[in-house]
Amino acid sequence: MREAIIGAARALDALGFMPAKSGNLSCRTPRGFLITPSGLPYAETSPQDLVELALDGAVLSGARRPSSEWRLHAAVYAARPEAGAVVHTHSPFATALSCARQGIPPFHYMTALAGGGDIRCSAYATFGTAALAEATVAALAGRRAALLANHGVVALGKTLASARTLAEEVENLARQYLALRASGLAPVLLTEAEMEAVLAGFGDYGRLG
Repeated sequence: MREAIIGAARALDALGFMPAKSGNLSCRTPRGFLITPSGLPYAETSPQDLVELALDGAVLSGARRPSSEWRLHAAVYAARPEAGAVVHTHSPFATALSCARQGIPPFHYMTALAGGGDIRCSAYATFGTAALAEATVAALAGRRAALLANHGVVALGKTLASARTLAEEVENLARQYLALRASGLAPVLLTEAEMEAVLAGFGDYGRLG
């Protein structure tokens, strides 16, 4: 698990999704969750640098400070028992959209990968706070991904691989949506019935794991 977290963090960093040591990843453990440390470049992070926390923030193992967003991760695990991993990025296009405090509407059927008809943007709250954790859980209600206002992206999954894939797809959708709006064309949104059909199809193929 430690090697997988480091590998995923470095891969997302290489994509430009974690600028200036931003963003963080975690995986659920039997005792709580394992999370990336605070302020350490991912290229320099070793498996031993990860910190295991209980859901109340108590340090279970590790000598470094956990990510400043540990409350966000803990709140997601507490609210979503199906979540096995949480990925938080500052990917450029999705973060730009979050700074307009707008989510991603159903302009493309792949928005259903997040679990519903759209990808919401949370209410704004200061980074690292319980208020941000609460806003994140609210924006994720019935969803597996959300934008965080003036901040970035959060995605959850049963596995780290599925959470990472979803975070990458949110960025792809944000890029497409912003490109469409920049072109001056108005997006034609899928209807609720059309999105329900997509969700049913994804469920049949197990695409939302």
